[in-house]
Amino acid sequence: MSRFVTFGEIMLRLTPPDHEILFQTNNLVATFGGAEANVAVSLANYGENVSYVTAAPLNPVGDAMVKEMRSFGIDTSFIVRKGDRLGIYFTETGSSMRPSKVVYDRSGSSIAEVKPGDFDWDRILDGATWFHTTGITPSLAEGTAAVALEAVKACKAKGITVSCDLNYRKKLWKWGKTAKEVMTEFAHYVDVTIANEEDCQKCLGIEIDVDVTSGELDVSKYRVLAEKVMASYPNMKYLAVSLRESVSADWNGWSAVLADSKGNFFTSKKYEIRDIVDRIGGGDSFGSGLIWGLNNLKTPQEALEFAVAASALKHTIYGDFNRVSKEDVLNLAGGDASGRVQR
Repeated sequence: MSRFVTFGEIMLRLTPPDHEILFQTNNLVATFGGAEANVAVSLANYGENVSYVTAAPLNPVGDAMVKEMRSFGIDTSFIVRKGDRLGIYFTETGSSMRPSKVVYDRSGSSIAEVKPGDFDWDRILDGATWFHTTGITPSLAEGTAAVALEAVKACKAKGITVSCDLNYRKKLWKWGKTAKEVMTEFAHYVDVTIANEEDCQKCLGIEIDVDVTSGELDVSKYRVLAEKVMASYPNMKYLAVSLRESVSADWNGWSAVLADSKGNFFTSKKYEIRDIVDRIGGGDSFGSGLIWGLNNLKTPQEALEFAVAASALKHTIYGDFNRVSKEDVLNLAGGDASGRVQR
């Protein structure tokens, strides 16, 4: 039986309602979210056995987070309770030509204070078949970078598949080393890499000539990108690259490509997502969909289509978490995009 482990920071998310800007009113909607937690929730919703690993304070906010994760059926027994605070992020939901915005308040959070030895990876990974983290985790602090590297090395020793969403965040890499310095080493332990073109440039130093603001992306250039990445990291079995065409904050074209170590290159169908409810977590829903698809579907093409459909659905759901079932995703991937009422 498959067992999935994800590792990274979860935060308290504070968002003004109804597309308002921050503090336009006194109301903020409080939810939880974070890249690896988002992946854990999706996999649990698809019926998988998932453990989520992080550090959180032993206070009511930390307690509420743990309770929230447990509500999805996620194993939280490996969460380390230490430190003084859960990280916070504020977000404004964009509309039309006004982009969404994120403001971080996560310095000094519990997970930013972890160090090697704080997590018993031998016990955590016992019986695990897949481990997932992101480039956000090493960006937080020197300690989290060391712990993440400790984890993937332990996975390699145990023969556990490792996936990583590179997830470059320029606001976070401030502790001394650049993303490229850290992630080029980290990538040698990764079997399945998830990224966009900026992630590959900033984290791996591999780039292509593409204008992401043009509204339409040239897929052939992503084949070149995939060839460069796979040639540089022969350990990788798959590289998935998401293709977001931003017409406005409310209207995106959404598709992806997938390359494998055998030289195959797969292209998904494209979704025109209009009237976007919330795009935060869209990449995480793509990553979790790909992980589920590679473990449960027959072909890489099917896995890619499942991942893109899962993410398209996430754009219609408020909050970080993708709350759909695998049946919802399979219906959309199979062509049912009418949105008709199901009775």
